[in-house]
Amino acid sequence: QVQLVESGGGLVQPGGSLRLSCVISGGTFSAYDMGWYRQAPGSGREFVAAINWSGGSTTYYADSAKGRLTISKDNAKNTVYLHMNSLKPEDTAIYYCTAASTLGRPDYWGPGTQVAVSS
Repeated sequence: QVQLVESGGGLVQPGGSLRLSCVISGGTFSAYDMGWYRQAPGSGREFVAAINWSGGSTTYYADSAKGRLTISKDNAKNTVYLHMNSLKPEDTAIYYCTAASTLGRPDYWGPGTQVAVSS
């Protein structure tokens, strides 16, 4: 059973930056793609970014994330990161870390971390 725990959320002003972290534990997750989804108030969950866990570091991004959000990983620390720059109020959401055996179809979800962008 893969377990995911996010951290790093908070309140930030428009134009600011945050780095979210997701620590991965349990099970065998070398074959998974690790990713981030988000859910804004009143909306469904949407894909943000994903990265291959083993082998290379191929990344995937939603169009809304390209250029401002960057996913990275540290295999030695079993941690995935989401670096967020030039944040906008519309980035306000709960951000979830995921592990997916098939890209786009997460098998595991973390509990989420809240990000609020407001002046």
